[in-house]
Amino acid sequence: MIEKNEIEYEKVVLIGVITQHQDEEKSKEYLDELAFLSYTAGGEVVKRFQQKIDKPNPKTFIGKGKMEQVREYVA
Repeated sequence: MIEKNEIEYEKVVLIGVITQHQDEEKSKEYLDELAFLSYTAGGEVVKRFQQKIDKPNPKTFIGKGKMEQVREYVA
């Protein structure tokens, strides 16, 4: 007899950075690939954030405002 197992996916939030060397379309493409990899690893993408930024913040890689948006969403 075959047992039917329910899979519980972990919730995933993706964050993409658009720099002067990478356009918005390329960033979307990378996030799509990351979403697929997350799914195969047992994750379900529930939200995507993107930010255009000239120089990434060394601590968070995104700006303070975007970091606050992510924090609010996750909370």
